[in-house]
Amino acid sequence: MRCRNCSAMSDPFPNGEGLYASNVRIDADKPTSNEDKPINGKSFIRFESINFRRTKMSAEKKNEMQQKTGLVEAIIVEVRDRDKIGGSYLNSDAICCTPELAKNGSCKVGEVIIHQDPYNLNGPKRVQTFFEGQNEEASMGHETIEINSTGMYYLYFMYCDPELKGLQISGKTVWRNPEGYLPGKMAPLMTFSAFMSFAYLVLGLVWFVRFVQYWKDIMQLHYHITAVIGLGMCEMALWYFEYANFNSTGTRPMGITLWAVTFSAVKKTVSRLLLLVVSMGYGVVRPTLGGVTMKIILLGVTYFIFSEALGLVEHLGNINDFTGKARLLLVLPVSLLDACFIIWIFSSLSQTLEKLQIKKSLAKFALYQKFTNSLAVSVLLSVAWIGYELYFNAADPLSELWRRAWIIPAFWTLLAYIILVVICILWAPSHNPTRYAYSEETGDDLEEEGIPLTGGGVMVAGDLATKVDIKERKVSSAIEPHVFGLGEDLEEDKRV
Repeated sequence: MRCRNCSAMSDPFPNGEGLYASNVRIDADKPTSNEDKPINGKSFIRFESINFRRTKMSAEKKNEMQQKTGLVEAIIVEVRDRDKIGGSYLNSDAICCTPELAKNGSCKVGEVIIHQDPYNLNGPKRVQTFFEGQNEEASMGHETIEINSTGMYYLYFMYCDPELKGLQISGKTVWRNPEGYLPGKMAPLMTFSAFMSFAYLVLGLVWFVRFVQYWKDIMQLHYHITAVIGLGMCEMALWYFEYANFNSTGTRPMGITLWAVTFSAVKKTVSRLLLLVVSMGYGVVRPTLGGVTMKIILLGVTYFIFSEALGLVEHLGNINDFTGKARLLLVLPVSLLDACFIIWIFSSLSQTLEKLQIKKSLAKFALYQKFTNSLAVSVLLSVAWIGYELYFNAADPLSELWRRAWIIPAFWTLLAYIILVVICILWAPSHNPTRYAYSEETGDDLEEEGIPLTGGGVMVAGDLATKVDIKERKVSSAIEPHVFGLGEDLEEDKRV
């Protein structure tokens, strides 16, 4: 079961989660402790092993013979009913009932004021636990609150007795939706992960067919693209199984979650490195990365470490354990590293396009122009989405729009997939890879005259003649520079 571990409490301690209404009404709208009833289709909040402990000084002040010497209330309220907590309907700012407010019978002294609407049985609910005599501990019985209205629900443990200051609470609560234990915000992500797993599978099959069809004409870059597709497929499959297991058992499967987080970090890192080396013209303009190889590896390793740490803290901690300050410590480095990748990628693209334009490599120039335009559009979409995220979080501090919250992380997954598809289209294996590949013999200036690899791509009888022809053409180009001028590039474009 999915648990909520409670901690030390001196003020109301809230937990919140989006819950869908039960599909089946089991009982009247009141707490029940009968756990033998079927839970399929039920949405509920269950209290299990909740214990309260007050200070020894507070307990000693009470009468040992008195039956009720302290009250702690568990208040469950849907966010739209938050104005029903407190004395606002009694023209009072008080949260706890006072003797003056109790005179008209609207509340009981020492209890939290709740405005109950007789026509709305789905209003705020309370579960009371009393201390007895001078006992320092009190236990709440196993109680189950059925949820019959969809909304964002908050749980508060509250007390009105000032002598209970320093109260500690321990135990767990179980929150369940009709279809399982996944939180309302996360439930759509299970379906989305299944969809993306299928999308990566389709892309992988298409790429595999193309890869096998032209396996003798494969460039080194194609292996990198294959690795990213494989990582994406494994990542989405692992997240689906993680969500499915979480939904059925109520606890996160530590092993699967760890693997899912790790695959996500590796895939993000490799994807960014792929974009960077492609932007540098690796395999197209330059045969190796040269002296920047170590810098690229260092950036990749650093990004992986921070991305892995962020994922582990987000997914392996309790739902509400990840505070804003703690998250900032990990989100900020990842964001800065992403900015470094973006700056380096577009700087490299600018240099690559400049080189291709100077050398009049029209086919490669057109290829990189399309790639640059695609990345520019993705960056603009990312900036716009970040703005929407900020607006979404600022405009919804109480998570009333929880049913739409899943699209925030889903967008980034979908955008990464689209960019990968664009790269697969632009650099798809073909029968004439030398048109876009770096040519070791002819140099980068002659890539437009790359030697087509026909049939199986193996030249047997014509190897020597081809090499001689290449040397002759080099000599000819030294005497007559116009031979490899713009006109021939255009003719080559027409032939292809």
